[in-house]
Amino acid sequence: MAFAERRRSVADQEPLIPKHGGYRKLKSFQVAQLVYDLTVRFCDKYIGRRSRTHDQMVQAARSGVQNIAEGSQEDGTEAHQCGARQPRRAAPRL
Repeated sequence: MAFAERRRSVADQEPLIPKHGGYRKLKSFQVAQLVYDLTVRFCDKYIGRRSRTHDQMVQAARSGVQNIAEGSQEDGTEAHQCGARQPRRAAPRL
């Protein structure tokens, strides 16, 4: 199969992260929700509710879930489709 044919066949496939709530079926989203639920239960049991540590841990777990949801919504934006350049990550230090 020629490169151009493969490229067309890949483009015709369903997107990796479907729009409109399809992210809920992703294993990463399901695991993030599980981590959030367990973090809340752990913090409620072992860390004082008024503690800053409690708030930070719960917020970090919530952010993981929210980032997956927002990434799914961004997937269909015009900037993404027209090939807008994404910022590069710094090279790892050796």
